[in-house]
Amino acid sequence: MSGYESKSAVVVGGGLAGVTAALALADGGLRVTLLEGRPRLGGLAFSFKRGELTVDNGQHVYLRCCTAYRWFLDRIGGAALAPLQDRLDVPVLDADRMRLGRLRRTALPVPLHLAAGLSAYPHLSLAERVKVGRAALALKQLDLDDPALDAQDFGSWLAARGQSPRAIEALWDLVGVATLNATAGDASLGLAAMVFKTGLLTDPGAADIGWAHVPLGELHDTLARKALDAAGVRVETRAKVDAISRTENGGWQVETEGERLDVDTVVLAVPQREAYELLPAGALDDPEALLSIGTAPILNVHVLYDRKVLKRPFFAAVGSPVQWVFDRTDASGYEGGQYLALSQSAAQDEIDAPVARLRARYLPELERLLPAARGAQVRDFFVTRERTATFAPTPGVGRLRPGARTEAPGLYLAGSWTATGWPATMEGAVRSGTTAARAALSALSRPHDHLFQEAA
Repeated sequence: MSGYESKSAVVVGGGLAGVTAALALADGGLRVTLLEGRPRLGGLAFSFKRGELTVDNGQHVYLRCCTAYRWFLDRIGGAALAPLQDRLDVPVLDADRMRLGRLRRTALPVPLHLAAGLSAYPHLSLAERVKVGRAALALKQLDLDDPALDAQDFGSWLAARGQSPRAIEALWDLVGVATLNATAGDASLGLAAMVFKTGLLTDPGAADIGWAHVPLGELHDTLARKALDAAGVRVETRAKVDAISRTENGGWQVETEGERLDVDTVVLAVPQREAYELLPAGALDDPEALLSIGTAPILNVHVLYDRKVLKRPFFAAVGSPVQWVFDRTDASGYEGGQYLALSQSAAQDEIDAPVARLRARYLPELERLLPAARGAQVRDFFVTRERTATFAPTPGVGRLRPGARTEAPGLYLAGSWTATGWPATMEGAVRSGTTAARAALSALSRPHDHLFQEAA
């Protein structure tokens, strides 16, 4: 970067938002230090060891329309380890009727790409399927830039368009709970419309599903560290930031227990409550709004069987407490049978339930859904709990989410809870990191054409 005065930056937080911001700033010619309080990178999408197993804290997926996260995977050299389906195909098991259906697409233009799959979807009546089609067309007409959508709840909007409780459960919530971490009645219409329009009503392949075929830590920690090292980013883990303050020369001082860093730019890529604690006075017009952004939990149930009980890589269920089930056998290194992970979003009622109660609830349900599990031995059963997994996508949350720029020059915000337009997903986190980096580089008159373009 000859011809430019040397500039430095600190990124606080080593989740996807922070790692993205650090890479983008380094690619823009800044000397970057990344500080993370945990002993690892990856934020809320990470892995840990349990004996010989490598366990993901939760099942994370992305869609073909998640172009920023795909850019991130390419940037760290991990795209081949988290491939996408060739074409959307979701097995959906009706637990009450023990009937399997599929949500699939064709290569036809939107919205015809879903017409054949919807017409053959057995979990809804013909009348319900017709009304779903009409609601989808109405959803396609919504203007995502209309702030009034943020104040409404998705459930009421669906009910007003003739969507039955069964249609909401077997279709709208099947997708919405997994992507929004809330049921339709608790979700902002604005965020729900964004999810369904972007994923299902823009491009035929937008909703094709991808997921890591290796532990998440291999992507978000190991490969991310290699990319950061190659970019010249200094990474410090177990480095909790205690304070951020303005210096007399207009720069910033970042303090940890072990050192003080004087830099030109700071990107604060931590959860909203941590950001509130670290923000200097005057950085936001209404910092208290950050405390009004609620959180929502995700519970993951892990079951290790002594044999194969599921033939598919994943399935979803309706009419059951089970939501989504994934085969994690190969990714975890389990060699004693099959390892299934149940991803339970919007888990407010069970997030603090004792393991024994969860075992008594979910093992019989898996036996009901999967006949092959009825004679199988359970070699291990455990749960992982993320009590603040995402921000709560409640009506009105949009007006609370701040942008990347603050009122303090040189200080920027990143995180899936910022105003990305997306719910709390890996995509939203990466977009926030590129948006913060773009703002910082622009303020320093540094080039930023290398960044993911749609994040602007």
